Amino acid sequence: MYVSEGALFPFSFFYPALDAGLLSFAPPGLGGRVFRTRFKKEIVAEFLPPARAGKRQRLIILCDGMPSIPRKQPLVEFLAGKGFWVVYPRYRGAWESGGEFLQRSPHEDILDVVDELPKGFVECAFGRRFSVNADQIFVIGGSFGGAAAILSSLDSRVNKVVANCPVTDWEILDRSEKLETSQEDYAVYIREAFGNAYRLSDANWEKLRSGNFYSPWARRTEIESGKVLIFHAMDDPHVPYAGSVRFAEETGTLLRTVRRGGHLRTEDVVRKHWERIKKFFDS
Repeated sequence: MYVSEGALFPFSFFYPALDAGLLSFAPPGLGGRVFRTRFKKEIVAEFLPPARAGKRQRLIILCDGMPSIPRKQPLVEFLAGKGFWVVYPRYRGAWESGGEFLQRSPHEDILDVVDELPKGFVECAFGRRFSVNADQIFVIGGSFGGAAAILSSLDSRVNKVVANCPVTDWEILDRSEKLETSQEDYAVYIREAFGNAYRLSDANWEKLRSGNFYSPWARRTEIESGKVLIFHAMDDPHVPYAGSVRFAEETGTLLRTVRRGGHLRTEDVVRKHWERIKKFFDS
């Protein structure tokens, strides 16, 4: 059975290490650790080259939920082991990255990473330089990060995206906030509970209520159906399954229904359904 990804997108207090951002996982031969770099002077990202060289350079970018602990390093390792470059960024204003959270749509941070990859980037610890001229770019995101994945599909450079239990419409916001905290002001709760992990102002959080900011539903007519694969559990208590059904019906995107599992962890979905995801990427 899957366990939940976290709270409004959601957060769990049960995790293996307090400083998950420093956990190290890597295929053999890469020094036993995930590399770190910084894009556009603000966006901190962890990354791994593929464990084995291929004829094509294929890249996967991972998008976190919110609020969450940056702990997808094992998934980075898993995907690099499948022959992909993997980049795992922090949104602007979140965790190690600079800036203000939600000052810009988070999917724009993902596209900024795409902009920078072929220009070259430097690994922070020892200054080794890398560049990625990707033949194919894929984005995987869950919950809050599912919206980033879907919106990034609007860029022609992104070939396919996988969205796990994604927020497609922010009309769920009031309901989701109440499930996570009894405080009336959600941004105040985030500042108190997470401190500088999210530099979030009331004004930036309220942008989500407009219905236009960071909203896949607002841009549904622009979605190319064959580029998006959604996974969603019918019993998801945080991001209702009905939202993905409505979005898939409206846009023609692929929806894979999981009968039980709650708010599914992206890592579990990718590992369990990897063959299906790989086939989707190859199609």
